[in-house]
Amino acid sequence: MHFDDFKATLSATAPDAHINELLQALWWTANDDWDRAHNIVKTKSSNDAYWIHAHLHRQEGDLSHSRYWYSRAKRVMPDSSCGAEWEAITRELLNKES
Repeated sequence: MHFDDFKATLSATAPDAHINELLQALWWTANDDWDRAHNIVKTKSSNDAYWIHAHLHRQEGDLSHSRYWYSRAKRVMPDSSCGAEWEAITRELLNKES
């Protein structure tokens, strides 16, 4: 799936069941359902899940918790906006799927 195709699904009532759970978490994030996104990533053990976890805590303003998860993801907290980071994460995960 391409990024524009993924963005087009954001107006649906739920994410496409065929996308992986991390992309579903990003879908819920874009649809302002922080809890649902967090419930997905907190059960996963991968650098990508940790990156999304870090992003979620950054989005809520919990920067100390966010820094912890960036460290686990082997990433640095970006200077970009949360929206720009969401797009970067989404693009990277979609590229891994194709």
